[in-house]
Amino acid sequence: MRFLFVLLSVACCHVAAEDGSQAWLRYAPVPKASEYHSLPASIVALNNTKTSPVYVAGQELEKGIKGILGKQLGVDGTSKASSSIVVGTAEAYKKAYGEFEEADELEPDGFFLSTEGSTVLIIGQNERGALYGAFEYLSRIAQQKFSPVSYVSNPHAPIRWSNEWNNMDGSIERGYSGPSIFFRNGFVVDNVTRAAEYARLLASIRINGIVINNVNANATLLSERNIEGLGSRLADAMRPYGVQLGISLNFASPKDFGGLSTFDPLDPAVDAWWANITNKIYARVPDMSGYLVKANSEGQPGPLTYNRTLADGANMFARAVKPHGGIVMFRAFVYDNHINESNWKNDRANAAVDFFKDLDGKFDENVVVQIKYGPIDFQVREPASPLFSTLRKTSTSIELQITPEYLGQNCHLVYLAPLWKEILNSDLRADDKPSKVKDIVSGQRFSRPLGGWAGVVNVGTNSSWLGSHLAMSNLYAYGALAWDPSLESEDILGDWIRLTFGFDARVMEVITEMSMKSWPAYENYSGNLGIQTLTDILYTHFGPNPASQDGNGWGQWTRADKFSIGMDRTVKNGTGNAGQYPPEVAARYEEIETTPDNLLLWFHHVNYTQKLKSGKSVIQHFYDAHYEGAATAQTFVPLWESLQGRIDDERYNDVHFRQVFQAGHALVWRDAINQFYHNLSEIPDDHERVGNHPYRIEAEKMSLNGYKPYKVSPFHTASGYTAIVTTTNATVGTASANITFASGTYDLAVNYYDLIGGKAQYSVSVGNRTVGTWTGDLEDKLGHAPSIYLDGHSATRITFRGVKVAKGETVTIVGRPNGIEPAPIDYVSFLPSGIVD
Repeated sequence: MRFLFVLLSVACCHVAAEDGSQAWLRYAPVPKASEYHSLPASIVALNNTKTSPVYVAGQELEKGIKGILGKQLGVDGTSKASSSIVVGTAEAYKKAYGEFEEADELEPDGFFLSTEGSTVLIIGQNERGALYGAFEYLSRIAQQKFSPVSYVSNPHAPIRWSNEWNNMDGSIERGYSGPSIFFRNGFVVDNVTRAAEYARLLASIRINGIVINNVNANATLLSERNIEGLGSRLADAMRPYGVQLGISLNFASPKDFGGLSTFDPLDPAVDAWWANITNKIYARVPDMSGYLVKANSEGQPGPLTYNRTLADGANMFARAVKPHGGIVMFRAFVYDNHINESNWKNDRANAAVDFFKDLDGKFDENVVVQIKYGPIDFQVREPASPLFSTLRKTSTSIELQITPEYLGQNCHLVYLAPLWKEILNSDLRADDKPSKVKDIVSGQRFSRPLGGWAGVVNVGTNSSWLGSHLAMSNLYAYGALAWDPSLESEDILGDWIRLTFGFDARVMEVITEMSMKSWPAYENYSGNLGIQTLTDILYTHFGPNPASQDGNGWGQWTRADKFSIGMDRTVKNGTGNAGQYPPEVAARYEEIETTPDNLLLWFHHVNYTQKLKSGKSVIQHFYDAHYEGAATAQTFVPLWESLQGRIDDERYNDVHFRQVFQAGHALVWRDAINQFYHNLSEIPDDHERVGNHPYRIEAEKMSLNGYKPYKVSPFHTASGYTAIVTTTNATVGTASANITFASGTYDLAVNYYDLIGGKAQYSVSVGNRTVGTWTGDLEDKLGHAPSIYLDGHSATRITFRGVKVAKGETVTIVGRPNGIEPAPIDYVSFLPSGIVD
């Protein structure tokens, strides 16, 4: 493996190219390597086989020390040198060296690290723990944390899994980084090198299990060829890193794949079928972690088909895996996606508790109910799910989404650790006692034997793993919090920046500022006051479409009308969702006065004129917040540009592209949401900004040749509700207008629509000077396919800076359609310095 080295200097002028494939395991040389005076002379790996995580730990230490400190240390298993790095299990250490005091403090997967004295000790309770300790030691020296330490580190919870929504054809549901690294054309891939590299990344952040296929599972994974691939390739590739393989199951497999007439979980033939197929899988993957099951949700089959309980279904799988030591993760994401909005009492947020509350204590001991952090679906803000405090006799885990399905799909920077911390620290006050979510999912609060974490990651073949270099902070933070949720978001971020980008103080300052502002900014311009993320829930879950929330059976309703907005989830008047929480919390959410403003519209239906604790009305807060959030997104571009030359060009350019895109798309969000609610409520913005854009020239008002006006749907995703498209897909369009602005230097911005299925070409000129040209090819660059329509997903923006303009000149845009893309244009802006239209 080739390692890439960065010249670390505050005044750097050149850095070597990096593609992000090494993530935080770059092992780049540190500036103060000479100050580490206590590096031992050799590495002792107390292992028996090359497939052991202890063996891998030894190799990783050798590789890392050479890269970070420039020292070549040998690895063996027998050295008695007085100055060594000793890595192994507690049992192996006792056999070789005798007892050590901290042995009794170690829990499964935990480790003891001591850099005091001439010998470095890295002792794991098991082999996986020893590898985690090795990565911890390397992380410390890679961050120049050279001071002597001695401590035991144990995991917060036993289950720390990633969920990968990979499909058998190689596609990935809600994946934004290319095709699957596990499947291709219906089968397990032959080349598992990338899977092994991913297992290494997961091990470095102490993730101990991975479910490799989509929760919307395909039963063909259970074919003999695929079971062989799971065992002989994927599990073997991941085992040396201590990452246990798991799979998602389709509940109807006995009927759809196995040839039975039923998939009734209480039918003895079905039970026997699952026991038989499970035995076959464990014969090939003896250390498989277990199964993940999505049942009776969003059209997936399940036990309710036969009037059986969800516990009946989960326990069927639990019986099958129990002889092998396996776990069943049973998703609590169960709801009817055809509910009737006209019934004021209906509420999707109630579904999890309604389905599971009477089943508490009826699940087998090796079943863990996997609960999404909020009651709906990975929204930008939700309260913690009340199911965490409902299930007292059942092991639970928290499901988080590293791939930000509703939060910008890695085309918008959103650092998620602060969001997760807010949920983890939520105190649900079960039985009027401290009941933080983090203590419930660990098993501590209700004395459960299992518990932990499930993170939906969805890595792909892109070299940056997630499709965005900065998004990798979320994967790193997930591992850090799953191990120790008491860590602070900014501290985790700081570690990740140093390991990923080095020690330049300006780099640290800028990425920290951008990341810590990113979640509040996204919340502000995409939806706030607990209204959820106002994305298009009927299509791609990416761009704005508040109208899509209502009038359908999906239950992500806002109940917005001309006068009011918000879900009434009170007990006295609404859906009763507030009453699903323990009494102390329920009482707080029941009343408007005690509900936090940032959850007001989650729990209450109020007039737009309702006053917040800030003194603003709800509608004015909406207007202001959307302007504030979009304005923050604009600042990310110059902040990132201040790092040019301090970060290698490859990563700098990739991040720069995404920040420019986010800045433009944040304006699309701002205008769409504000215009929608402005039109709906007919309440003016106190600052007269909504619908008032003095620096814009609307495309439909320009002189058109080969272009024609086009009413955009949804209407609020076009300035003035209208764009222009070429008259045919073979006609070159020209749009021109006289410039009435004062002569001077402007940034010229063009809002246009970039559709899938075509790559239109554009040019813009002022007078007889070509200002710029571009191609509508974002589908090749964003990591996901936005839309085949003119809408909030395909709307985007390009800006040409420092354009000299004389009043009276003509601005002309020429659009050449391609495929189904008719070179759509929304407007042109002439922006004075420092102005955002």
